Amino acid sequence: MTEQLRFTVLGPVRGWRGPDEVDLGPPKQRAVLAVLLLGGGAQVSVEALVDAVWGTRSPGSAVSSLRTHVHRLRRVLGPRAILSSGDGYQMRTSPESLDLAAFRNLAARADRARRDGDAKTAARYLDDALAHWQGTALAGVRGEYAEAQRGQLGRLRLSALEANLAVRLELGEHADAASELAALVDEHPLDERFREMLMLALYRSGRQAEALMTYSEARAVLAEELGVDPGPELQHMYERILRADAGLIAPPTPRYPAAPASDQPTPAQLPADLAAFVGRVAQIGQLDLLLPGAGEAPTTTVVSTVTGMAGVGKSTFAVHWAHRAAPRFPDGQLYIDLRGFDPAGSPVSPDRALRTLLASLGADPPSLPRDADALAACYRTRLAGRRILLLLDNARDARQVRPLLPGNSGCLVIITSRNRLSGLIATDGARPIDLDVLSDDEARAFLVRRLGADRVAAEPSAVDEIIEHCARLPLALSIAAARALSRSAFPLATFAGELADGHRGLDAFSDTDAAVDVRAVFSSSYHALTPAAARLFRLIALHPGPDTSSAAAASLAGLTVPHTHHLLTELTQAHLVDERAPGRYAAHDLLRTYAGELAHTADAPEEYHAARARVLDHYLHSAHRAGRAYSPDRQAIVPPDPSRGVRAEEFALEPGHSSRAAAWFDAERAVLMAAIGTAAAHGLDTHTWQLAWTIGHYLDRKGLWPDLEATQHIAMEAAERLGDPCAQAHVHQSLARAATNLGRTAEARRRMERAVELFTAAGETTACADSHRQLSWVAERHGDLEAALSHAQQALALQQAAGHSARTAAALNAVGWCHTLLGQHQQALDHCREALTTQGLHDRPYLKADVLDSIGLAQHHLGVYTEAIASYEQALALYREVGVAHAEADTLSRLGDTYHAAGRDASAREAWTEALAILEGLGHPDAKATHAKLTGLTESRPRH
Repeated sequence: MTEQLRFTVLGPVRGWRGPDEVDLGPPKQRAVLAVLLLGGGAQVSVEALVDAVWGTRSPGSAVSSLRTHVHRLRRVLGPRAILSSGDGYQMRTSPESLDLAAFRNLAARADRARRDGDAKTAARYLDDALAHWQGTALAGVRGEYAEAQRGQLGRLRLSALEANLAVRLELGEHADAASELAALVDEHPLDERFREMLMLALYRSGRQAEALMTYSEARAVLAEELGVDPGPELQHMYERILRADAGLIAPPTPRYPAAPASDQPTPAQLPADLAAFVGRVAQIGQLDLLLPGAGEAPTTTVVSTVTGMAGVGKSTFAVHWAHRAAPRFPDGQLYIDLRGFDPAGSPVSPDRALRTLLASLGADPPSLPRDADALAACYRTRLAGRRILLLLDNARDARQVRPLLPGNSGCLVIITSRNRLSGLIATDGARPIDLDVLSDDEARAFLVRRLGADRVAAEPSAVDEIIEHCARLPLALSIAAARALSRSAFPLATFAGELADGHRGLDAFSDTDAAVDVRAVFSSSYHALTPAAARLFRLIALHPGPDTSSAAAASLAGLTVPHTHHLLTELTQAHLVDERAPGRYAAHDLLRTYAGELAHTADAPEEYHAARARVLDHYLHSAHRAGRAYSPDRQAIVPPDPSRGVRAEEFALEPGHSSRAAAWFDAERAVLMAAIGTAAAHGLDTHTWQLAWTIGHYLDRKGLWPDLEATQHIAMEAAERLGDPCAQAHVHQSLARAATNLGRTAEARRRMERAVELFTAAGETTACADSHRQLSWVAERHGDLEAALSHAQQALALQQAAGHSARTAAALNAVGWCHTLLGQHQQALDHCREALTTQGLHDRPYLKADVLDSIGLAQHHLGVYTEAIASYEQALALYREVGVAHAEADTLSRLGDTYHAAGRDASAREAWTEALAILEGLGHPDAKATHAKLTGLTESRPRH
């Protein structure tokens, strides 16, 4: 059984594996862990991690250092503790594994207990919650991000302290509460909440003079520090104590005061809450932070926008939270559906909405002014002095909403919309909350609530399929659940099969009620677009990968990048695409299906095919250019000219610019692999094998050999259909690289020998030389060292004749390496040192690292361990710079050998442990040998 991991962030960042605390490493490494833990189980992108840990002015080595920190954390926490997720990482947390999650969970339970009138239970939960705090949050983690998080977490703690003390005052524990409140006042002298509570606690303890003195001290401190008088709540408490108000010593008043008496009934217009509501814990917490403290009136009007794609559950979420918060607003709750995206009608005008709201507030409709500005002024007057929760549902845009915002403090406005309402955020201070689809666990809980736990538990595979085909969209899950409920005798596998029928498209989610018909719900967002944005949305269905850049979308549409970026912004504002990472856009799976349906009906077939050709050309030419910058010494292929309108990415070929190409491959890897499949499916064989070639070297360097092998098999089928021997030779090379690293050296040798034959027959001298060098490596892995040396020497002769200095250096290194393996260490050192002095090697960090690694091995066998260690450390620095993890692991393993031979077993253990973590992460067969070295350290070390 895997040992339970536990972490703390409410104090020093610490971790335990079972009963044992683990060493989380240096401050930067702890900071990486802290950011992932605070992510709440969501993916945190590499860019966001770098910004959080190193700041916005991060060094160029930050990404490499980040990956090293993640490797080391996985080593101490376990390989599955930190999961790779897209262009980033994630950690799953729960109240059992993270003190912050436990704190939030207990605080939420306390809040529910208080609402139910159970003050004793609330106090117990709050005591347990506050017990999780072991000092300053994130102690020892530095930087602006940590400071911002410390501030936010500190405010959460103060809110919990305030709630705890309020409950204890309700329970009559006045004396104890007064002591703690006095300490809080000393710690937070400008916070009037604690002074007001202290005055009440002192008064109820029979210490009226001290309570009045507390007010005098507050007045002096506020005047000196801020130049202001105490606020109205504190003044009111002072006046009540002065006149010995009997209400202060009466039984505790309800937490939320009742609305004042009035002839007009208090509005309570919220729609019914959904009994089956699940999840959205983080977003509920965000809205909870907008509420005033216990017993306090808000000091300003707070506005929050809840946005998301059609069908994601914005209204359900907002109504659910509004019911939770309603007791805080004793003057009532107003609700209006603004019908911003109603497929059967027009949006509600601001004038009409104001008249509806004013009638709810007791105004006489015939007496209301006709002028829009006068109407809005009348509305604000009616809200003055009231504490009202206002839910504006389904807003079209900021112009529809802005006249409906109250002008006084005390009200809270929640607005839901499919648009992002950026204007309200920028100019009205609205707090944005963006709803995404449900998580897998939330989607499963959703179906349990709708269908019952027994039915869901009986068919777990079918439930997984339903969740997958509904793409975790609440509306789609609701439709699927409704159909399963209406045919309760049918197994869930029946409905999963219906959803899996690709020919039905969105028909599986159709309904006669437009409000719950997925296609109808999507259509109202689509028809609100400009024609150009609508065309781009339709074409997105043709994009091969999970997300797209602005440049790729521009190629897809045949437009300029600035124009396309403008259209993507429009689609993002409408939540028809989502900017999931800076500059990366994606559409939800069901929206892509809808876009595809539209494209087949609205666009001519030739336009459809031209767009597909442009986007595949974009990725072929962009990847080809990135590959030349990433691997400048690799023999380049020549792709056909791109289609008109393609906006391929540009990459500088000068030394030192490979990092941008590497980052581009990181971002586009999944898209490129999907593009290979798309090209093959549509019979575009040249695109297929050349796309596979462009990404092959990257996949090899990253240790993604199963992906390399899968793409190259598709490429080989295309090359054979073309009857192109050079294409086949290139694919054989790549398949040999994959097979070798996956432990199938006999197969790899056959493929490399075939590549040499094909390149030789075609007269491709440079490619043939490169194949001999790779065949040398494969023969070595196969155990044939004499053949390895022979092929390395043939590669060297061909490269020297061609006069290519960097490729000559690579061949010299290969010859030197083989000499070392044959025990000819001085000859090896001579060849490798000659390679190190070759012109142009200084701007080839990967090749230079290979040469230094070979030199280190020769020095090791010659017994000059100090020099060998220095060579290995230089090689390691370069491998980390270019981000080649498996090469880093090989060098670490050999460095450990040298440390062991030199009698430095602790250093050997550290190097081998780090190598093992990398190799296990890659699934590399060499992990077994490295593990054996570590095991061998427990035995007696032979002396040299």
